Parts: sequence; C-alpha cells; structure tokens
Amino acid sequence: MNKRHIRALAVFGIAVVALTGARGSGGGGCDNHSGSGSGSSSSSSSSSSSGGSGSHDNDDNGTSGGSVSGGSGSTNQALRDITIDKCAYDAATKNLTARITIKNDGVLDYDYDVTLKFKGTSATTATATTTDIAVAADASKSVDVTTPYTGTGDGSEYTKCEVTRASRS
Repeated sequence: MNKRHIRALAVFGIAVVALTGARGSGGGGCDNHSGSGSGSSSSSSSSSSSGGSGSHDNDDNGTSGGSVSGGSGSTNQALRDITIDKCAYDAATKNLTARITIKNDGVLDYDYDVTLKFKGTSATTATATTTDIAVAADASKSVDVTTPYTGTGDGSEYTKCEVTRASRS
C-alpha cells in the first residue's frame, strides 16, 4: 500500500469513530439504579451509553421500557442530557406518565423543552410535551411528563416511551 491509501484508511477510521458516537461521556442512557429516587420496583434493568441512547424495562402498572434518541453531534446535546427513569400508566390519574431526569453538566443554566412518545401494540402513539424545565449548571432535575390516556383498557398496550425531541436554550 502506498501512503495515500494508508492516509485514506486512517481518515475513514476516524470518521467511523466520530459518526458512531464513541465518546467518554455516559449520557443518554436509562438506569433505574441511578439514585434518582424514582422508587420504581423493576424486576429487570439494562442500560446503554453507546451513541447516546439507551433503554430499560420497567414493570410499573403494565407499561415498560424507555429510550432516548441521540447521537454524538453537539446539536443533540439536549437529548444526551435526558434519561428516562420510569414509563407507566397511572391508574389513579388515568394518564400515561414518564419520569425523566435532565442532567446539565455544563457551566450555563438551561431551559429544556422535551417531547416524548408512548408506543406499543396500539396503532396510535400518545405524545407528551413539557417546556421550560429550568436546570441549573452542573445540576440535575427530575420531572414527570404526562398525557391523558384516551384508550378504554388499562394502558397496557403502551409498552415503552421514547424522547423524540429535546432542545435547550
């Protein structure tokens, strides 16, 4: 191989690492054992921080699972700051509820806007949005994101939730 081929392979390798999100931070995952005080009693849990996304299983009231979309680009930083702690149907309020934690590791205070979708075996997805969640620099904040349950059952058709959009300003 000549030097031009070796250089091209090196550039390609760096591009692959950059595009797959290989980084040292652990943002974007979901872990029921993160100390957030969600109080959930999950029978199984898994997390992932590769590429800024993760998911978990949670058996609260029949609804389980959650994920956060994301990537390694700076435009997706708000997504990487969010973890889903709990995703469930609340029979008392008749709402689909997700408990999220936003961790602002930066040096500036931010206001976050989050859109979350509840998905599952139902043909329709339910969407919840919350805005202006103020998180101070180098701090975390947990909030509930809810939307009314419009079905006629017990909410068990919604098996997971996913943050589909997030921004900070």
